[in-house]
Amino acid sequence: MITRRIWTAVLLAGLAAGVGDTLLAIGMYHVGPGPIYRSVASGLVGRDAAVRGGLVSAALGMLLHFFIATTAAAVYVAASSRLKLLVTQAVPCGLAFGVAVYFFMKEIVVPLSAARPIAFTWAGLVGHACLVGLPIALVARRFLGNASQGG
Repeated sequence: MITRRIWTAVLLAGLAAGVGDTLLAIGMYHVGPGPIYRSVASGLVGRDAAVRGGLVSAALGMLLHFFIATTAAAVYVAASSRLKLLVTQAVPCGLAFGVAVYFFMKEIVVPLSAARPIAFTWAGLVGHACLVGLPIALVARRFLGNASQGG
């Protein structure tokens, strides 16, 4: 049975990772959230349609962005409920998870989408470690870190 504690961890970790990744992209590309989220939407609808779609495309991209972040959080939280190391060693495990998310998105998700390929950058790698994986792991530790798993 999935408890309230697990759902809360997934949702808060997804929110934290989504916000962290948005801030990372804003800092790396020096644009506002609109172009960032339209870029995300381009993976589904194509670049031209995403640009033409304006605010609707940005809203779609934001929805997709936070869905992806929450899915990553759900993977980590689910694994944390079985592998206690992910909770007891949240910082190194979270940083490693962020690196894994970066490469998963760069090498699998983006190439399968209609979005432009993403070039490797150290800023992107370190940013995902610190602003995506680490917040997910710290939220998981906060909600799953004690022995009582009641909801």
